[in-house]
Amino acid sequence: MHSKLQRYGLATICCGVALVVAWPIDAPASCFLLAVTVSGLFGGLGPGLLSVGLSALAFNRFFLHRTVPPAVEPAVILRFVVFLGATLLITGLMEMKRRVEQSRNHAEEALRQARSDLARVSRVTTMGELTASLAHEVNQPIAAAVTDANTCLRWLNRDQPDMEEAREAASRVVKDATRAAEIISRVRMLFKKGAPQRELVDINEIIREMITLMRSEMTRHSISVRTDLGEDIPPIMADRVQLQQVLMNLMINGIDAMKDVDGNRQLAIKSQRENEQLTVSVSDTGVGLPPQHSDQIFNAFFTTKAHGTGMGLRISRSIVESHEGRLWAGDNSPRGARFAFTLPVKIEHHV
Repeated sequence: MHSKLQRYGLATICCGVALVVAWPIDAPASCFLLAVTVSGLFGGLGPGLLSVGLSALAFNRFFLHRTVPPAVEPAVILRFVVFLGATLLITGLMEMKRRVEQSRNHAEEALRQARSDLARVSRVTTMGELTASLAHEVNQPIAAAVTDANTCLRWLNRDQPDMEEAREAASRVVKDATRAAEIISRVRMLFKKGAPQRELVDINEIIREMITLMRSEMTRHSISVRTDLGEDIPPIMADRVQLQQVLMNLMINGIDAMKDVDGNRQLAIKSQRENEQLTVSVSDTGVGLPPQHSDQIFNAFFTTKAHGTGMGLRISRSIVESHEGRLWAGDNSPRGARFAFTLPVKIEHHV
């Protein structure tokens, strides 16, 4: 209600100011056209039409017959009609512009929502493919916790209970249960639906989290992992879940590229700071980039996997670019592929 009154009040004030300015300089057309433009641009159709009406009344009352020498009647009427037509035209154009901008904003919001939903579907699909490995990853600490709990009971059930050993066993139960809860929490975060949320995140921490989630999958295919994480990397403003998804896609691509090759299978993950940019790379010793198609791997629906969707790299690049970064691929020496992405490092100083 207050906003509506303010918009109509703006139209009234604009016309009043136009009248005050136009009277001494005898330039009503320019001043009132400007008042109508401002009213329509910032107030919308209703305030714009109000401004047209007030401008027409003021023009007719104070300026229409104010000519030296006095104009003949047809010329006066023509002058007024031209002025009224110009104001109505400007009001219509301002309203069209406002509606086009609203439609564009709605389309951009729908596009953002579609991208977010598509990214979530991709995450859920990928996590579904890793169900067996994730179940094994969660089962390990749970099984260890059960074993430690039985050990604790045995120490307590002795004729002379050993409290120190029982305490250590109980501590291991807490540690294993916490590890299982952390794994489940990370998986739930990847499945979670919601709008992207930017916050200060530690990229090295995200890398370690994804290695933990993917460890069983790598072990199943006899793949070792090597990390080289920079120590001078500050927290960056980013969406944690989206960066997890990028790393998960790149790691899964590396695992898929290596699981059928002979020889050393190693996934290398490196992070480093270069001036005002953070660079993260994921390298493998697999089959390498597809020959003659290396420039197409980031295209939507392009895949070399029998059961691939062709959306993982496309979504990953979109996520990185939405963070003002860049994602690219190249060959790894002596074999395999290397995917890398950059993110801006924006340091904010708080007083």
